Amino acid sequence: MTIRRISLAAGIMPEASPTQLVEAAASAEFDFGGMWVERDDWTAATTRAIATQLSDAGVRLLDVEVAWIMPGKPDPWLCELVDIAAELGAPNLLCVSSDPDLSATAAKLQMMVDRAAGTGVRVNLEFGLFTEVKTIHDAISILDRVDGAQKGLLCDPLHWSRSGGTTDDLQRVHPTLFGYAQLCDAPAEPPDLSNMDAIIDDAVNRRIAVGQGGLPLNGFVDALPNDLIFAIEERSETLRTQFPDLNSRAKEVARKTRAWLDRYDRETL
Repeated sequence: MTIRRISLAAGIMPEASPTQLVEAAASAEFDFGGMWVERDDWTAATTRAIATQLSDAGVRLLDVEVAWIMPGKPDPWLCELVDIAAELGAPNLLCVSSDPDLSATAAKLQMMVDRAAGTGVRVNLEFGLFTEVKTIHDAISILDRVDGAQKGLLCDPLHWSRSGGTTDDLQRVHPTLFGYAQLCDAPAEPPDLSNMDAIIDDAVNRRIAVGQGGLPLNGFVDALPNDLIFAIEERSETLRTQFPDLNSRAKEVARKTRAWLDRYDRETL
């Protein structure tokens, strides 16, 4: 029987402090937590304090986010994020790119992958219409230009579906590129895909609990390695409004996600 492990994605509670993210993951008994790291608010003391809190709470991090590649010269902060992920024991760093020069994106990603060598951290490139790496094909094209075992592909079912991804696309990806995947649901009907504001709103406010929307989640999960860990990315204005208490919100997400995964496993035996 497949053992399903899930992580509390930091985006579920954008108002949370780093300390609150750890507390919420622990209170809801997620297998892992996620950590959002902001350059302006994060110091070496923060890293030490969160590492201690994680150890005391018995929480392991699945990922740190977000390494955001921007146009122009390489930003040293990208490599600093690799170091922070390593110090916190997170095996994954989430990376997106707003650089329209895909060759430059590949070079900056290579810089992070080189920094990650020997640290246990994988740098995972996420694609989505809100970035300049819009499709799974764009992401694979970039990853093909990057050397090193510490590179990875991060798939979110919302971005995969909205960008026209198929299960065949997922099945063609070499399994070693998957460090983890995200999981969420959303209305089957996409927003106006010519409107960037609508695309972003769809991603940060309009997601739905796993199994309660219209995304082809069965096909998505079917196409991924059985032992992959899922970061639950239910970014939802409704969820935030209904569950202002962060620990209660985390418990609700964990409850509904585990219920869907249990049904999925029973139905696919």
